[in-house]
Amino acid sequence: MEKRTIVALIILNRDDVAVKVQKLLTAWGCMIKTRLGIHDGVLDNCTQTGLLILEIVGEDEKINEFVRKLNLIKGVDAKALTLTLKTN
Repeated sequence: MEKRTIVALIILNRDDVAVKVQKLLTAWGCMIKTRLGIHDGVLDNCTQTGLLILEIVGEDEKINEFVRKLNLIKGVDAKALTLTLKTN
């Protein structure tokens, strides 16, 4: 059985929140296998909201703690999704 865990988070007020999120991502960085950050707009049309998608590895307990800490940051909404491929 193969398992993948994805953590998706929406960040509001990126100017205020991004540094806190980045510090947490750095502290938990060994668990982050893949990171994709998306926000609307560029240059003079840059928005204050962003979407971050992470592929996470590690024990479920640690992943849940990581998501809990992300959600403690005001302006962040994080959710974890675990996908399991069942093999015969």
